[in-house]
Amino acid sequence: MTQTTAPARRPARQLLAASVGNAVEWYDWYTYTFLATYIAAQIFPRGADNSLVPLLSTFAVFAVGFFMRPVGGLLMGAVADRHGRRAALTVTILLMGGSSLLVGLTPTYALAGVFAPVILVVARLLQGLSVGGEFAASTTFLVESAGPGRRGLFSSFQYVSTTIGQLAASGIAAALVAGFTDAQMEGWGWRVPFLLGAVLSLVGFWIRRGAQETLALDGERAVTSRPGLFEALRRHPRESLLIGGITVGGTIAYYTWTSYLPTYAELNAGVDKADALLAGTVSLTFFALLQPLGGLLSDRYGRKPLLLFFGIGFALLSVVLLRSISGFGSLLLVQCAGMVLLTGFTSISAAVNAEIFPARVRAAGIGFPYSLTVALFGGTAPYVGTLFKELGRPELFPWYVSALCLVSAAVYLRLPESAHKELER
Repeated sequence: MTQTTAPARRPARQLLAASVGNAVEWYDWYTYTFLATYIAAQIFPRGADNSLVPLLSTFAVFAVGFFMRPVGGLLMGAVADRHGRRAALTVTILLMGGSSLLVGLTPTYALAGVFAPVILVVARLLQGLSVGGEFAASTTFLVESAGPGRRGLFSSFQYVSTTIGQLAASGIAAALVAGFTDAQMEGWGWRVPFLLGAVLSLVGFWIRRGAQETLALDGERAVTSRPGLFEALRRHPRESLLIGGITVGGTIAYYTWTSYLPTYAELNAGVDKADALLAGTVSLTFFALLQPLGGLLSDRYGRKPLLLFFGIGFALLSVVLLRSISGFGSLLLVQCAGMVLLTGFTSISAAVNAEIFPARVRAAGIGFPYSLTVALFGGTAPYVGTLFKELGRPELFPWYVSALCLVSAAVYLRLPESAHKELER
């Protein structure tokens, strides 16, 4: 029995299927981040002497959701390797829709007491399971759908679609903040985007049903010879560690610049909430436009130059950039500068990861170590940054970001170039 990836006959449709579903997944995920301060006021009780207690609690739940991502990466990755990429993508989009609906219907602390944060935690656990599985399946699906010399370009659509989801979340959040009073937002306005996300998930499900499967099982023994749940970890431990090293700097930089920076600017530079969300929306648009360019450059010149551009750039400039924020203008410039550097990682991470594992265990092999690293260092970024502020040492957070990017830069130096090799089947 052999297990191979089948070339896509209609690559444009494959891109649409992966991108639409991925955008909906990440719209739901990031809506929580952008509306964290409103959720905090309604779901968590305020500490007697500390106004940051609800916000810290909300970001702690954000981190908890991330710790389900490795489980999702492992389970949904195994589904993708055993039953096909499309089957896994279908499950993840339905899971995300259900969890988004649950967040939108979560009762307030005043109404339900301790059950309110419990319901929110359950919803975030389900979202984490879905997002972890989404990355594992969509990464392999995208890269396997690419033609010769186009894996980097197809890879870039992982973050094009992710960013579209973020833009939708950021844009809707900014519109709500601008159009509603604080009382309306805290009362019911923050729920609207989550209910919309549940509807959009059904759209993503419908589109994905028409996608072409990229994994083919040959032979009558296919069912009995499917990979085990932990086969990737057991047979490819070095590759699993390598995924973690590649990802650690990218994930802290990504979640700092695309998710936490508006809150960071509010807490540490006094930037108005609406201005911070607007700067995030503009910079995310710029970021999405950069992704295909990064993918094309990597297909021509290789993956390592872009990875080193990212890793060394962030290691040297994170502290300077984050300390330069003083208002809307400087925040926008800092975000856009970071987006240029970040593109060196995000535009090709799917291709780099997929090129490390064979098709038989590719989805689970990528999904678990990647999602575990993101949970440990990306999902905790908002919490760590807010905690440094709470401890009176906010200046330490930029150094934390810089140190992790330096670790990844060292990994990139020793990483073999894979752009011009055949994808292992």
